[in-house]
Amino acid sequence: MTVVTGVPARIARPWSRVARAAPVPVAEAVRTGRPVWIGSHQELARRFPRTALAFPYPVAMYVAPLVDGGTCWGAVLLLWPGTRPPTLGTDERRAIGDACRRMARGLRRSAERGEPVRPRSEPLALEPPAPPGEDPAVHVVDRLPGGVCGLDLDGRVTFLGAGACELLGSGPGELLGQRPWEVLPWLDDPANENAYLSALFSRLPARFSARHPRGQWLSFVLYADDRGITLRVRAIDLPEQDREREVARTAPAGAPVRAGTLFHLLHLASALTEAVSVQEVTDSLSEQMMPVLDAQGFALLTAEEGRLHVVGSRGFPPEMPAYFEGLPMATRTEGVRTIESGTASFHPDSTALLRAYPDVERYGDMAAYAYLPLTVSGRTIGCCVLGYDRRRPFAPDERAELTSLAGVIAQALERARLYDANARAARDLQAGLLPGELPRLRGLRVEAHYQPATTLLDVGGDFYDVIRLDEATAAAVIGDVQGHSVRAAALMGQVRTAVHSHAQVGASPDVVLARTNRLLEDLDTDLFASCVYAHIDLRRGRALLATAGHPPPIVRYPGGRTQVLDLPPGLLLGIEPDARFHTTEIALPPGSLLALYTDGLVERPGADLGKAVSDLAECIAQAPAGPLPTLRDRLLRVMAGRAHDDRANGDDIALLLLETENAGPGRAGPTGEAAAVSAPTAGRAPRRLPTERRAPGG
Repeated sequence: MTVVTGVPARIARPWSRVARAAPVPVAEAVRTGRPVWIGSHQELARRFPRTALAFPYPVAMYVAPLVDGGTCWGAVLLLWPGTRPPTLGTDERRAIGDACRRMARGLRRSAERGEPVRPRSEPLALEPPAPPGEDPAVHVVDRLPGGVCGLDLDGRVTFLGAGACELLGSGPGELLGQRPWEVLPWLDDPANENAYLSALFSRLPARFSARHPRGQWLSFVLYADDRGITLRVRAIDLPEQDREREVARTAPAGAPVRAGTLFHLLHLASALTEAVSVQEVTDSLSEQMMPVLDAQGFALLTAEEGRLHVVGSRGFPPEMPAYFEGLPMATRTEGVRTIESGTASFHPDSTALLRAYPDVERYGDMAAYAYLPLTVSGRTIGCCVLGYDRRRPFAPDERAELTSLAGVIAQALERARLYDANARAARDLQAGLLPGELPRLRGLRVEAHYQPATTLLDVGGDFYDVIRLDEATAAAVIGDVQGHSVRAAALMGQVRTAVHSHAQVGASPDVVLARTNRLLEDLDTDLFASCVYAHIDLRRGRALLATAGHPPPIVRYPGGRTQVLDLPPGLLLGIEPDARFHTTEIALPPGSLLALYTDGLVERPGADLGKAVSDLAECIAQAPAGPLPTLRDRLLRVMAGRAHDDRANGDDIALLLLETENAGPGRAGPTGEAAAVSAPTAGRAPRRLPTERRAPGG
C-alpha cells in the first residue's frame, strides 16, 4: 500500500503488504485483472471470510486493478458505508474506470522512466480537500444543550465547544490534537474506541456511555462522514441496572489494550490461519505483531533435539541469532527457562534480568522483555521473545493477552512445521521419481526442468525421461498423471518405468503407449495420464511421435521456422483398454529443436489453450540462438509473465528440450515436416467418453 485517504494510516497498516496469492479482494483483483465489487458485509463474509473476520464493519467495497499495456501495475480499493445502494451506477463505474486508466498509465510511465512507485514503510496519508468558505459552526454548537466535539478521521480532536469542555472537565489545551480516550483515563476503554471505528467505517451513528470521575454519567454519540466525525456529549441519568452493567464493563486500571490493537491482533490471528510455512508464520508475526504491540525486537525460538533453534529474528542485533542458534538446552538462559517451565516471564526493567542471565546482552540495548512460552497439546515447543526500548509496566490484562496470543502463535507454528516437514518429504519423493541425470548422446543436446506447484503440498504427477537406445537413437517421453497426491506420484513412477521398459525392447511409439495404457487398466486405477512419446533417430534425421491426450510438441527447424505438430489424437492413458494410438514421422535435421512440455506451462483458467500453445511456439521462434538452459529460462519467464496470475492454476510444470547437433553417421533423413503416419495399434475402435482430451487441431 502506498497511499491512503479517508481512513487513518494506522488502521490500514495490516494491509500495507498483501501476498498476491492471499484470499483477499485486492489480491483477487490483481490476479484476475478484473474488478471486485462487494456490496455488503454479508457478501464479504461469504466470499472472503478472512477479510470479514478482521474487518467487522458494514461497508461496501470496490477493488479496481490498474492495467495498462497488458500489465497490472497495482489496484485501487474504494470503501463506502454499507447503507449505500447494493450496485454501482453506470456513471460511478465510468468515473472509476477513467481514473484507474489514468493512474495505470502514470504508473507505467513512471516505471519506464526508471522511477517506479515503491512501497513505503508507512502508507502516505492524504487529507481530503477542505470545502471552500468559513465554517460558522462555533456559534451554532454553543447554543445547543450538552456539548459537541469535532474529530478528524484519525480520532483526534479538531474542535471543542464550550459545553463539551464543561462536561468533559478539560480544556482545549489538553484535548486539541489528541484522541479523547488516550488523554482522559476514564474514557480509556477499548469499547469506546471501537465505537469510533464503527462510526468511521459504517457512517452510521455509534454510541457509548461512560462515568466521569465526578460520578456523572455521560452519553456519547458519534456521527461520521468523509471529512471527519462529530461527537455529541450529553449528561444522562442511567437506570440502576444500566449503571451496574456499565461499571462492570469498565476496564480495570492499568494500560488496557486499545481497540485499534485488538483490531490488529484479530487481523494477525486471521493471517496466521492462512500461513502454511514456518517462514510465512515468522513474517506475519514480525511485520504485524511488532508494530501493534509497540515492540522493537522479536525472536522466535524452538527446542529441537536438545538445542535451541532460532526460527526468526527481527529488531535484534545480528549476533543474537548467531549466538543462540544450536545452543544446548542445558545452557542457563531465560529462553531455556521459559521453554522448560512453560510459564511466561515479564521484565518491566531489564536490570535484574541482566544480572541473572548476562547473555541477555546479545539481544541488544533493550529496556524491557517479555518471554512467552509456545505451548501446544500440553507441551512447550519454544518461546517468543519481545524486546522494548523503554521500560514497560506489563499490566495484568496485557500479560494475559500476550500469553493468549502466544498460544495462537504456538498452534500456527506447529502446523507450519508439520507442513514444512511434509513439503520436504513430498519434494524428496518427487525428486526420487524423476531421473537424476539424463543420458548423453553425441549429436543430441538435452535440457529438462521440473517446477512443482507453489500452492500445493502434495507431490505432483508430471514426469519426463530420456532413454538412450544406441549410439544414434534415443527415446524421449513427457507426461502428466491426474492429480496431486502420493497415489498420483506412485502411478507416475509406474508409467515412467513401463515406458522405459517398452522403449528398450525397440517398440514403436504407438505400441509403447498401447502397452502402457494396458498397464493402467491392469492396475485398476481411477486415475488417468496424458503422454507424448518420441523416438529420435539421429542417423536418418527424423523422429517418430505418438500422443495420448497431451499438449502438442513444438519443433523449431534450422531456419528458425517453428511448427506446432498436429499429431493424430489419442485417448488419455487409463480411459479405454483397447485404445488405439498412431505414430507420426517428422523430419528432425541437424540444428532442429523439439520441445515437449506439460499443460502447467500453458494452461490457465479461462484462457484459450490453443492460443497459449501458439504463444509458446512464438516465444521459441523469437528466442535468440544460445545454450538450452538460456532458452529454458526464457520460456519459463515469458510464459509466466503472460499468465498475469502467478500460476493461479496451481499446476506443476515439466519442460523437455532436445536439440540435434549433427546428422550423425549414415544417410540423411527426410526433409519434409510431418512425413508419414504408421498404421495404428491393432484393436477395436475406442469408445468416446466425456473425459477424452484431444490435442489442439485434432
